[in-house]
Amino acid sequence: MLLLIDAGNTRIKWALARPDAPTGAWRDSGAVAHADIETLAQAWKTAAGGEAMTRVIIANVAGATVGARLAALLPPSATVVHFASREQLAGLRNGYRQPTQLGSDRFAAAIGARALLPGTNLVVATCGTATTIDAVSFDGVFIGGMILPGLNLMAASLANNTAQLPMVADGAPLPSPFADNTQDAIRSGCLAAQAGAIGRACAAHGDALCLMSGGAAASVAAALTVPYRLVDNLVLAGLHVAAAVLHQP
Repeated sequence: MLLLIDAGNTRIKWALARPDAPTGAWRDSGAVAHADIETLAQAWKTAAGGEAMTRVIIANVAGATVGARLAALLPPSATVVHFASREQLAGLRNGYRQPTQLGSDRFAAAIGARALLPGTNLVVATCGTATTIDAVSFDGVFIGGMILPGLNLMAASLANNTAQLPMVADGAPLPSPFADNTQDAIRSGCLAAQAGAIGRACAAHGDALCLMSGGAAASVAAALTVPYRLVDNLVLAGLHVAAAVLHQP
């Protein structure tokens, strides 16, 4: 059994899958906040149903402390692979100036996107604590991308750095572009910034299709005017694809 882990800035996402299963066909999956990491060992054991977890693939952008906490929970007999960006993997060539400096989550998401829609120009938008917007060419090149504060981080920066602007709640209905109250005006502005960046990326990449993932993806997608598809756990999908060609710990 293969355990896939995406350790992000806010949550730990995971999935259990058989190595030969289709991309995204999980036996089980879940997500927890960093504060609840210690609950993962039991969740994995329950999901495995007595089957051994023989390999673990981890993409960690949350830092060394989170990495150490996760390592203490992993099955001791499993082979652990720490996924990292490289020049080429699973049919995707990394066009970053220094390939190893590309975030492992971005590289994995791009691999997952290409596996789902090969031979297509794609924009891969992952909307979480940060929003990353990356271009993948039809012939399998990760071209590069953008990084901007995520939807909630944008709103929080206004609340924390101004005297009279409130923190707005996530998940509210899409506001009018010209809102008639302050909370909706903040949400409208933050959504417009996210959607505008994605729209600009799609236009610059030949009106490419956008694949969207992440906790805020549905909220941002509601403001888009370009074609898109929502894909759950795109980073995990990329790790699943990469697992087939990553044989060494």
